Amino acid sequence: QAQLAESGGGLVQAGGSLTLSCVASGSPFSIQSMGWYKQAPGKQRELVATITNRGSINYADSARGRFTIARDNNKNAGYLQMNSLKPEDTAVYYCNADIGPNADYVLHYWGQGTQVTVSS
Repeated sequence: QAQLAESGGGLVQAGGSLTLSCVASGSPFSIQSMGWYKQAPGKQRELVATITNRGSINYADSARGRFTIARDNNKNAGYLQMNSLKPEDTAVYYCNADIGPNADYVLHYWGQGTQVTVSS
């Protein structure tokens, strides 16, 4: 059973930067595609960014131009570099990954979430 471990959240002032990490463990297989989602208090979980096994990237409008998603296949890890943070970016950020021997045979996993708080 694979597990996703997130890290890198914290408290930062508006305009600052954070880098979130997500490392997969416990599976002999690799991350095929992965994404980052956020959930603010009282709101639904929403997409921030995704990256496929082929490197195709998609960003939410709120993230485009400020955030960068990346992956390190050797480490079975993914990252979200967040720059120019705004108070409205405050949320719990979750890593999401499809793990399997290839893109057609995967199991879907969520991390436990990491809190990002941006002060004004």
